[in-house]
Amino acid sequence: MQLTVWTYEGPPHVGAMRVATALKDVHYVLHAPQGDTYADLLFTMIERRDRRPPVTYSTFQARDLGQDTAELFKTAAREAYERFRPQAMLVGASCTAELIQDDPGGLAAALALPVPVVPLELPAYQRKENWGAAETFYQLVRALSPRREAVPRRPARERKCCNLLGPTALGFRHRDDVAEVTKLLALLGVDVHVVAPLDASAADIAKLHQADFNVVLYPETASQAANYLQRAFAQPFTRTVPIGHGATCEFVAEVAKLAGVDPAPALAAPGARSPWYAKSVDSTYLTGKRVFVFGDATHAVAAARIAARELGFTVVGLGTYSREFAREVREAAKLYGVEALICDDYLEVEQHIADAQPELVLGTQMERHVAKRLKLPCAVISAPVHVQDFPARYSPQMGFEGANVLFDSWVHPLMMGLEEHLLAMFREDFEFHDGAAASHLSHASAQATPAEDTPALVAVASAGTGPAAAPEVAAPAAAAANADAAWAPDAQKELQKIPFFVRGKARRNTERFAVERGVALITVETLYDAKAHFAR
Repeated sequence: MQLTVWTYEGPPHVGAMRVATALKDVHYVLHAPQGDTYADLLFTMIERRDRRPPVTYSTFQARDLGQDTAELFKTAAREAYERFRPQAMLVGASCTAELIQDDPGGLAAALALPVPVVPLELPAYQRKENWGAAETFYQLVRALSPRREAVPRRPARERKCCNLLGPTALGFRHRDDVAEVTKLLALLGVDVHVVAPLDASAADIAKLHQADFNVVLYPETASQAANYLQRAFAQPFTRTVPIGHGATCEFVAEVAKLAGVDPAPALAAPGARSPWYAKSVDSTYLTGKRVFVFGDATHAVAAARIAARELGFTVVGLGTYSREFAREVREAAKLYGVEALICDDYLEVEQHIADAQPELVLGTQMERHVAKRLKLPCAVISAPVHVQDFPARYSPQMGFEGANVLFDSWVHPLMMGLEEHLLAMFREDFEFHDGAAASHLSHASAQATPAEDTPALVAVASAGTGPAAAPEVAAPAAAAANADAAWAPDAQKELQKIPFFVRGKARRNTERFAVERGVALITVETLYDAKAHFAR
């Protein structure tokens, strides 16, 4: 274990809560001390749900440890059933309660409740939240599905149907992704049989086997259940996650093959604007922008593909906190010539971002904070997220409309950065400096100190191959720590006069020039010497 003030994933029982909260008539009884009830706030405050999670806690206290904590759990489970009358129950222990080894599954079985009770064995000190969600969903599917020998052969249908697997409570844009993929399937003539766990009932889980195939939207939570349904009921499932225009086209082709339908109607549907926007003149200055990607494996791999293939960015970093999917992320990283970062320490991730000197960060809520400290544009692409990433508006990540949303949310921070640069460039102009009055007020006057003309400095950034890279990514102290040569204050001030979208390359070229010549302190003279050297 590691003491930290922030974590990408909670313990596995939080993953179980995400599944239970997503379901309609399933209740989760959690053997937990008084302090472990904090998880409710994740759903009511961050996701802004209009009701509490369907979770009952045994809430034992320190004084109860010398008594019968097992009886406390049995009482909590019995009262939860009598009060909520669920159609199925999940029982388990939190990370703290796991230490007292009361066996919630055995205790619940002794109650002989008249509904299925699914015991969860979630090793809190070896696994984390996404694994807990996947294991909970798998155990629930396995417990509620009928015996395979009792299932009749699936009848031939005029229209094929499928299940959408993986969306949970507290999921990043899961609600809108489900709506978008459902529309896409309708264009193919494929019906949605069950969406699970989100908004599914225990009866819905029990009839998952009736569908012709499964669509796995989020492998982190659904791949285990999908593999079980394939083994038990010969249900194939999709491997392509439709995030990005290219992946959506591949997803349509894959579903069409499974359903035996023509993919043309879905591929020809209007609304896919992101490919043209990415090719338009307004977007050409984005080509080659350096981007660092970090998040859960599904969203990180998809984001890197979109950045490189659809927007023309250069991927300078790719990583995930999902250790269970490290192999997939490493394989993806090879495509971009970078080494995958498999890490759940946000401070280490921050250091990798600073070292990579990207111009855009695509990550989680934590990377948003990191990018703010490093003065970098950022877009959130993955959980964990905060309240602003559960918008009231329709904002999917999947499908053709999702590709449009991604284009806007990734490109706009860069565009806003350009506007900020223009404001900064003219901040010392005699008409526009901070002390100047509004230009339409003829009676007002102001003293001005125009900035020195320093366009020649841009030549430092134009050296080398590839498009100009951009913003300075670290404060002076951090930059000095990452380079062999330190920057003098006057050189730092001069560097700030270079436009943000080439400033990063100017910094790197100057530091390389200084290191090669053994210059320990970069001055204004060094900056101009580097400019002259690279302008040859």
